[in-house]
Amino acid sequence: MEKTWEQLQEYQPLVLKMVENSLKKNRVAHAYLFEGSRGTGKKEVGFLLAKSLFCQHPVEYKPCNECTNCRRISSGNHPDVHVIEPDGLSIKKWQIQALQEEFSKTGVESNRKVYVINHADKMTTNAANSLLKFLEEPTSQTVAILLTEQIHRILNTILSRCQILSFRPLAPKVISERLIDEGISPTIATLVAHTTNNLEEARELSTDAWFGQSRSIVLQLYEVINTRPTHAFFLLQDQWLPHFKEKEQLSFGLDILLLIYKDLLYIQLGDEEKLIFHDQITSFKQYALKTSTRRVSDQIATVLEAKRRLYTNMNPHLLMEQLVIKLQEGYKLV
Repeated sequence: MEKTWEQLQEYQPLVLKMVENSLKKNRVAHAYLFEGSRGTGKKEVGFLLAKSLFCQHPVEYKPCNECTNCRRISSGNHPDVHVIEPDGLSIKKWQIQALQEEFSKTGVESNRKVYVINHADKMTTNAANSLLKFLEEPTSQTVAILLTEQIHRILNTILSRCQILSFRPLAPKVISERLIDEGISPTIATLVAHTTNNLEEARELSTDAWFGQSRSIVLQLYEVINTRPTHAFFLLQDQWLPHFKEKEQLSFGLDILLLIYKDLLYIQLGDEEKLIFHDQITSFKQYALKTSTRRVSDQIATVLEAKRRLYTNMNPHLLMEQLVIKLQEGYKLV
């Protein structure tokens, strides 16, 4: 589903404001570099800018998303908007040369041309040098949009010729609302949004059966720690360790466990609008009323310390056993 200017503005307000000012004042740069982590909307804003330049029925500076030009840009079929993607692991010199050759021709429908280079950091040295020559002699009707997740890998000489716009990680509320709009259940969407600030990763997690199982296993561990302490070690052996096999996976499980204890703290502080596990509120309230804020705070510190120890040479099995014991006691790991 196409995102409107207003929707993207909610995700990246500063970036959209800068693009808006450029369009309003008719001062569109000849080259932009959009940098930021994966899933922050760089490509979407790039195409939005292209649409603004070609739209047949713009509302002030905003594209209509409905005219022929807007629809062709969305489908990748506009003759004067070119997108370059890595050929295998890198962007090759021949791809930049082909782009230069294409841009030496008169525009098919106007004198304006736009090109988008996705993963610009993956250009080979020869490709980057070819692009540099292209950027050094820009035409007033050509706009370059470079996208990257690793700005440090872009040549300084290229950076100096681009207007750099930095895309910030998305807020949990933005991610959860977007996932819900795409049909993900609020229960999963809210949790996913608090485990990653990357929209694409959030999409992948929300439809991954492994994630759903992770949530279930962590909730079970929390429950048995409070109700059946001796069963906790069996659950570790039978479900937790076979599921969270790698360190990154185990760290992810600890992140979910941390969010559970934060929910308990929110309940105790009367800040229930921040809750993540809304479907567990009844049972969480029962436990929160039986324990102290100090103990929950200590349990949060315990989980954080376990995460820190995870990346030492400590055995994961031993780490989890110690964590369970300390969570049951309510004291910090020492």
